Amino acid sequence: MTTRKPVITFKQINALAIPAIIAGIVEPLLSITDTAIVGNIKINPTESLAAVGIAGSLISALIWILAQSRSAISATIARYYGAEKIEDIHILPAQVLSINLILSLIVYVISITFAESIFKMYNADGLLLNYTIQYYNIRAIGLPFTLLTFSIFGVFRGLQNTFWPMVISIIGAVLNVGLDYLLVFGVEGFIEPMHIEGAAIASVIAQITMSVLAFVFMLWKTPFRLKLIFPLHKEVKQIVIITINLFLRALSLNIALYMANAYATSYGEAHIAAQTIAFQIWLFFAFFIDGYSSVGNIVSGKLLGQGNYNGLAELSRIISKYAIVISIILAVLFFALYKPIGEMFTDEQDVLKLFYDVFWIVILMQPLNAIAFVFDGIFKGMADATTLRNTLIIATFIGFVPTLLLGDYFHYELYGIWLAFTVWMLFRAGILIWKFKTKILTQKITN
Repeated sequence: MTTRKPVITFKQINALAIPAIIAGIVEPLLSITDTAIVGNIKINPTESLAAVGIAGSLISALIWILAQSRSAISATIARYYGAEKIEDIHILPAQVLSINLILSLIVYVISITFAESIFKMYNADGLLLNYTIQYYNIRAIGLPFTLLTFSIFGVFRGLQNTFWPMVISIIGAVLNVGLDYLLVFGVEGFIEPMHIEGAAIASVIAQITMSVLAFVFMLWKTPFRLKLIFPLHKEVKQIVIITINLFLRALSLNIALYMANAYATSYGEAHIAAQTIAFQIWLFFAFFIDGYSSVGNIVSGKLLGQGNYNGLAELSRIISKYAIVISIILAVLFFALYKPIGEMFTDEQDVLKLFYDVFWIVILMQPLNAIAFVFDGIFKGMADATTLRNTLIIATFIGFVPTLLLGDYFHYELYGIWLAFTVWMLFRAGILIWKFKTKILTQKITN
């Protein structure tokens, strides 16, 4: 009797997941570094921390919305890779990168032009508004570079390679941390302290560096080139359709994030400062678990190209198991470091009290998040953007928004915000699991 070989082994999972985790957590680490360092500025620390949180929320929203083509191009390349037809799409990456560059430049100009009006919608005013605009106007310069980097990471993912994105991300993270300390606090006799502006400049330099490295490694380590050749590849239309659906999905997602920050700001500067810390940690968890989600994204596209639906079902079980275990390990670690984690960000006692009051909710919801993120990745790999779009719309407008409004009505403040996030993730995980089982069963019967 022979033992059936699993669709993916533990070693293969970690060969893809660990580099993807390191690459994925760089963006939240950039924000966490800014948050931790800015929170320790001696001049107006609460306003500075709150400003970074509000501006960072918009930056994250724009990156998530614009970077959806990463999943689309990753799924497309993975499908051709699985079918052993990679030479048929040699002109595709350059065309997608060009479209992304134009789109990101348009968004950059619009957001800079209307920055004050946008941040007033977050309930920012006075010194907080001035700090937020000051920080954002610099950080936004990095938007086009970040989008191009993420798109190239999508190319590598499609080729089942997460190693080189990891290398690029490590370089960017180390550079950002070093520059943060130098520019925010200064070096006596050499560099004047630049406070909140220094944090923004450090992030932009790191993002530009990562973008340059991404182009170099793409030319060096992939079969693709940057020469723009016309006419457009036939897959561009499908990538655009997938991207539009994922764009609408990301828009729904960011409506939830915007409302959370707007309500937190309305409760007071200490509340939005505490919310900023909690959300940065939530993002860290999310991008960490996304390393395992990316395995689902990478391998599901390949299995789809092979028509292996039994393998897709097995993949979902294996990746979910590992992601849940990792999320529990992280949760235990964060509970053990409950107090020190808050103190890393600020020594303002009113902010810390509010943060500690809700931090336990952020930690406990992580296994639930892990399941949702894994199935997110699998559906992205299968290029089923319609399901992802509809799931986020339902989760946001039927789950998150009513829960947030109820929490506000009963004056739960930050408790209400994080209860809304928990309901949001319950909807996302539940719908995706149900749709996946239905989809795979249908494909098995058809085939």
